[in-house]
Amino acid sequence: MTRGFDQIDRRILAELQGNGRMPIVELAERISLTKTPCAERVRRLEREGVIKGYRAELDPGMVDAGFVMVVMVTLNQTSDDALDVFNTAVRRIPEVQSCFLVAGHFDYLLLVRTSDITRYRSVLGDEIGKLPGVRQTHSYVVMEEVTNRRDFAV
Repeated sequence: MTRGFDQIDRRILAELQGNGRMPIVELAERISLTKTPCAERVRRLEREGVIKGYRAELDPGMVDAGFVMVVMVTLNQTSDDALDVFNTAVRRIPEVQSCFLVAGHFDYLLLVRTSDITRYRSVLGDEIGKLPGVRQTHSYVVMEEVTNRRDFAV
């Protein structure tokens, strides 16, 4: 980490990634720190934007989002303005879980979650395909989610 985090900060971040609802008392105990300094560190990490928020992890199948497609998008042009317009528009599509600008044979890689193929086709035709600057899309159905981690090593 380049921001000058020490081992205690890293342990706090690792623990909170595993359970963001952990009470400060339990967190402090797990990292061998007293409650007040632990709470101060967490507040600092939140204030600095390292901790961006706390969320519930949902079961996609139980909220009609179990069908996953990977979509490769090629744009007509990749000027900064064209990318900015695309970025703004793609953020408005709730079914797009992730969007990555990539280098290679296409410009963007989208991870799209819907209830089923019928809903996906609707999202593709009515929304993704009509995004500004889209020249071409290629869609790939995800057969199995082997891993889809939202946490990472700190």
